[in-house]
Amino acid sequence: MSVYTHLALADVQPFVAACGLPAVQTLVPIKGGIENSNYFLTLTDGRELVLTLFEELGQDEAAFLGPLLSHLARHGVPVAGPLANAAGQRLGTLAGKPAQLAPRLHGQHPLHPDNRQCAAMGQTLAQLHAALRDYPLERRNAHGADWWQDVAARRRPLMPAADQVLLDRTLALLANVEARYPDLPTGLVHGDLFRDNTLFAGDAVSGVLDFSECSHDYWLLDIAITANDFCRAWPGDAPDPARLQSFLQGYEKVRPLTQGEQAALPVFLAVAAMRFWLSRLDIGQRNREEGRAGEHVTQKNPDEMKRLLAHLLTAVPD
Repeated sequence: MSVYTHLALADVQPFVAACGLPAVQTLVPIKGGIENSNYFLTLTDGRELVLTLFEELGQDEAAFLGPLLSHLARHGVPVAGPLANAAGQRLGTLAGKPAQLAPRLHGQHPLHPDNRQCAAMGQTLAQLHAALRDYPLERRNAHGADWWQDVAARRRPLMPAADQVLLDRTLALLANVEARYPDLPTGLVHGDLFRDNTLFAGDAVSGVLDFSECSHDYWLLDIAITANDFCRAWPGDAPDPARLQSFLQGYEKVRPLTQGEQAALPVFLAVAAMRFWLSRLDIGQRNREEGRAGEHVTQKNPDEMKRLLAHLLTAVPD
């Protein structure tokens, strides 16, 4: 979560009042994440909310979130559904951006997840996939294969030769594994389930946050994205096989992986690292071009994902 659109208390009062809520007492910017603007709100009656302004999604694009989150909550996934205004609308407009209010979920972002937390995260991700298996949402992954091929083509000429080798090998491995396993399961994915989009109460997942990337893609890609961020040999960048095993055991309590998924997983772990390496490079360039800076704007380090990618590729035979 970050803040790109800056608001004062007076700016948010009418938006909150439209939901039949009392006045806002405090408004605190949330640092972290890279796409939307987010604030913690405390009301005069003590209730705590999260205000999100969607910086990348239009009004129509963001409208899917309310029904989706309500569906997940009914299926036991720990999410916070957006609040409705007097007209029954869960998505409004604030400062010219689509905006929503939701109850604040409590817990802590896991800093260095242990095996138990990795297992719990794997199980929760599988529950999310199962809950969305038949959910009627057609939404293409805006940061999927077409996107990363485009970004790779733009970024590659600017890369040193060693980075070009990492990129080229990863794309070639993906093409090979997709040809070898054409029936890998697909469905709705979270798409961005990093540690800072989860909350834990001890070893239990207490919150899953930020579904703005939810779309159709390989379930295995979603598994790889989350496993890459949770299953590290902390405090370093190297992947940790023991944590990954715990994560997968948790996931397979709900949905066993197919043989194709098991075989393709090492490549998808590398692909997931490549995807976020490219996105961080791209966002960093855009932040510079648009003058986005300051203590409330998070710029995640692309080299972290590049180093992880290099580690992961050592486990993949040519």
